[in-house]
Amino acid sequence: MVKEEFYFDSRDGKSKIHAVRYRPEDTGKIRCVLQVVHGMAEYAQRYEEFALFLVERGFVVTGDDHLGHGKSVGENGKQGYFCEQDPATVLVRDVHRLKKMTEECYPHVPYVIMGHSMGSFIVRNYLCRYGTGITAAIIMGTGMQPMAVLRMAMILVNIQKLLCGSRHVSRLIDKVAFGGYNKAIENPRTTWDWLSRDGERVDRYISDPMCGFTFTVNGFGALFTLISRLHREENLKAIPKNLPVFMVSGDCDPVGDYGKGVQRAYDSLKAVGLEDISLKLYEGGRHELLNEINRSQIMEDIYHWVESRVLQ
Repeated sequence: MVKEEFYFDSRDGKSKIHAVRYRPEDTGKIRCVLQVVHGMAEYAQRYEEFALFLVERGFVVTGDDHLGHGKSVGENGKQGYFCEQDPATVLVRDVHRLKKMTEECYPHVPYVIMGHSMGSFIVRNYLCRYGTGITAAIIMGTGMQPMAVLRMAMILVNIQKLLCGSRHVSRLIDKVAFGGYNKAIENPRTTWDWLSRDGERVDRYISDPMCGFTFTVNGFGALFTLISRLHREENLKAIPKNLPVFMVSGDCDPVGDYGKGVQRAYDSLKAVGLEDISLKLYEGGRHELLNEINRSQIMEDIYHWVESRVLQ
């Protein structure tokens, strides 16, 4: 396997985005590209285990660290802060820039995009804007928060922005949004147990300085904007009807409202006419499926789905 790290210009007009690419040594064996769009308060190289699994099967796997994340936090950057002007759109456009760069390197192979958690909201927005250029999509660890809740969240964002500024690290919004995520777990060991049943993987997340940080007011505003845009039917109608979409989540994932929010997201895409969309909820699975105790089975399931939809 060959691993490459590189930077490219963000669509914010001033930042550099860090990206990583994994590929087979024998380029003649490349069958597919999969682009990973990572979640909130993490970074692309956390998906290296999954990348190795896919590279062995002839995939190129690539992903970038979003603005305010991983190695894309520059000298004057801040974890959890994106950019001032329309950060929700900039995030989507940065994903597309990496897609175009990767596509130039591998122009004649299928292109699959996969988003986890916040990355799932980015990918769902991406499909509304650029879906015609994608062969298939995987939506992992997603949800569909009610519009009334999102409106209240944005009011809180705007108040805090007025009082404290957009770069303020908002522990208040963090507590309101995520404070109850451990409530369904009996005798939790850490505040992050909702991520996975694998305690070692949870500890690894906690000890990683590039994981688990609190978002700024700006970051929360972008997140809530991404989700709000997915409530607009006119946006969803732009997704190609024949695009294969695979939604996967744990039925014990609070981000997806324990399966109910994932079902609402699935229903919203079915309602606009997507013809090949499937949903799989893993019993007992928490938020980070690729760090769960049954991650090997989940990787196999994703691979076999791609194989059936894209590689035959």
